[in-house]
Amino acid sequence: MELIINDAPIYVATGGKDFDPKLPTVVFLHGSGGDHRTWALQTRWFAYHGYSVLAPDLPGHSLSGGTAFKRIEESGPWLADFFEKAGVSAAHIVGHSQGFLSALAFAKTHQNKILSLTAIGTAAAIPVNQALIDTAKDSSAKAAHMMCNWGFGPNAHMGASSVPGMQPIAISRAIMSRNPLAADLQACADYASGMDVVKTLNVPLHCILAADDKMTPLKAGKALAAAMEIKPNIIEGAGHMLPLEAPKQTLIALRGFIQSIQNKRDAA
Repeated sequence: MELIINDAPIYVATGGKDFDPKLPTVVFLHGSGGDHRTWALQTRWFAYHGYSVLAPDLPGHSLSGGTAFKRIEESGPWLADFFEKAGVSAAHIVGHSQGFLSALAFAKTHQNKILSLTAIGTAAAIPVNQALIDTAKDSSAKAAHMMCNWGFGPNAHMGASSVPGMQPIAISRAIMSRNPLAADLQACADYASGMDVVKTLNVPLHCILAADDKMTPLKAGKALAAAMEIKPNIIEGAGHMLPLEAPKQTLIALRGFIQSIQNKRDAA
């Protein structure tokens, strides 16, 4: 579906079913250079199992208009507008990498709209090598090639894929090459208040990490989980691009958590 936010058309994937605001909603936020296709398997499962799904292409990405956020802090007010335009009072939020930082920016002032928050392949801060940012400024395609070589884990590099005939590294590289990587990476590099927000969170929290993540190393993810006061779910053999390279394992870890939270809410 399409929403108009700040005079820009925003494409929102709904998992193959029409969005119904009366159902519990799960919002999926993609990472740097990504789009709604990051969540192909996860959105479809939730949409066909009693949930409504919203997976936007964030401003300036793929099928959405507008301009990419220059600062992570800009995504907080934008998400507030997004919830309002979609007719969602509160939702389970799932953020991959930069998408989790955007969720934190939203949580800083709108925690009452968050039913649960899941961090995937991320940390409270995501430092970015300046050489990668400079490469992205020159060519998103070159930076995407570097990030995919570095960002996918060993199983993906061996050709493993959950979709016959499709290679997640090639798919991801094609998506990222056409999106505003430089702006995304710079926004991540500049964001410094993530841990301060994490310490204020008072919603159900979940953390799904990859054992072979070279972009937000496992050590940083574990530090995030420790600050959340939870035990992280760690997926072996996968790297930073968890939702794409280990979609089934990511879904299993995610749905168990969200279902348990929603079941408690429904029973209350």
